[in-house]
Amino acid sequence: MHVTIHEAEANFPQLLAAVERGEEVVISRSDKPVARLIPESAGKVGSKLGFLAGTISEDVIRRLTDPALDRQIEGDFVDSIASGSK
Repeated sequence: MHVTIHEAEANFPQLLAAVERGEEVVISRSDKPVARLIPESAGKVGSKLGFLAGTISEDVIRRLTDPALDRQIEGDFVDSIASGSK
């Protein structure tokens, strides 16, 4: 739903009711959007820092952060470039 600033001022309770129903309200000044009202719960799924904590074992993290893996990936990449240019 799009409204002007004047409409937002005059109908704020109704706009909040629309947001509570899950609607998004865009408030514009001279046809240029300046603000957005969204439900408070919007965007919260998965936004908590560390929401995957404990799902990856320490061993996997250790292997993925091993500098030797970086060197291996770099070597494989260089080799693939070299063999592709022949």
